[in-house]
Amino acid sequence: MHCLDWSHNNTKIEALLKATVILAPTSSKRKPQEPYTISTLEMMHSNLNLVDPAEAAVFACLTTMFLCTAHVREFTIPHLDAFDPSLHVKLSNITHEKDQQGLMVMNFCLPRMKSALVGEDISWVQQHGPSDPQTVFQNHLTVNNPPRDGHLFAYKHKGSYYPLTKLKFTTALSSTAKKAGIKPLQGHGICIGSTLKYLLCNVPFNVIKIKGHWASDTFLIYLHRHAQILALYIQASPPLHKSFLCYTIPPIHH
Repeated sequence: MHCLDWSHNNTKIEALLKATVILAPTSSKRKPQEPYTISTLEMMHSNLNLVDPAEAAVFACLTTMFLCTAHVREFTIPHLDAFDPSLHVKLSNITHEKDQQGLMVMNFCLPRMKSALVGEDISWVQQHGPSDPQTVFQNHLTVNNPPRDGHLFAYKHKGSYYPLTKLKFTTALSSTAKKAGIKPLQGHGICIGSTLKYLLCNVPFNVIKIKGHWASDTFLIYLHRHAQILALYIQASPPLHKSFLCYTIPPIHH
């Protein structure tokens, strides 16, 4: 405005930001969000009517997001008339791929993601139990048969198709949680829970970072169960875990 140069010291700015976080009153901070777990998904499964079009779509969306380590906004839309084929995921964005061992992978090409405006691919593979995303997704296709170029989790309603909105999705999850007798969890708890699940399965931190499409180490704040996750890294007898450490912390190549 006054034709003055904007000069700043990065070190000072970072120090000020850290001080702001430390001095911020508790009332201005959100409570840590509880993570979804496989047990949570199984309880949801037991209390949803998967023959109902909306509930079939909601559970398919939930299991897909959980196994893909995705955010709610990446698989839902803001409101009913907001669907945009160039921005939101469609049935035509799905591909099936195989790895070198012949394992089938369901791949979703998202036109836009929270951390990537140009979009990226995310994926899941078949799991065991009632939360298996493949079985649940196939049920959604059978019940709803969404149009190929419509919203991926569109569901039948009053002779038409309704795209799955964030409000519809979170409201259905909250209602189902109460029915199951558990505390309703926030939508972001899906991504947190997914991160925790894979870390507890000993998936390396760098792989989790890639899977969650994080450009920074922000995901480290999701380590709700530090003891279980870090247990194998802090044993008194390292040789017992040599093979594990070689996998998670590869040797430096000169």
